[in-house]
Amino acid sequence: LVDAQPDLEVVAACGDLPALLSAVDEHRPEVVVTDIRMPPTGTDEGIQAAADLRIAAPSIGVVVLSQYANPAYALALLDGGSEGRAYLLKERVADVDELLAAIRDVAEGGSVIDPKVVESLVSATSRRRATELDRLTPRETEILQEMATGKNNAAIAATLILSERAVEKHVANIFLKLDLSPDDQ
Repeated sequence: LVDAQPDLEVVAACGDLPALLSAVDEHRPEVVVTDIRMPPTGTDEGIQAAADLRIAAPSIGVVVLSQYANPAYALALLDGGSEGRAYLLKERVADVDELLAAIRDVAEGGSVIDPKVVESLVSATSRRRATELDRLTPRETEILQEMATGKNNAAIAATLILSERAVEKHVANIFLKLDLSPDDQ
């Protein structure tokens, strides 16, 4: 649908974050359209790509598509400014014209944030105070929630479709960020 537009050209389609970053290096597009979650970990690779590009190629815009109106994801995407960034909910991009308009806006340096995402940001910031838990990434928060139910790393890995090693790394980060010392329990 995008490639059918006379003023837009799809230069690559990528299946994971390393391929996306490689394609960006090769083609230097004006805009990257990415899912928020993609391989290899299925967590927040779209946000990671946007953060990497903000440093390595700040002129490249990023349109992130997500199933989630997650305030943490939106704040991470907008860290460093909203210029050239879009956060769209897949369910609300039923009309391809909305996606095309966002791509064009981002290419010109603008930003587009889905109204539901803005609503979740306002709601999240107005109803609670900041805590140490705010230092956790969305994936770390998911893992901590699973830990709170009493699951071990293997069970968490199975639930969240991750490797046990990935869970171990996230758990270590959780302990570090929350200034907890890990012990046998």
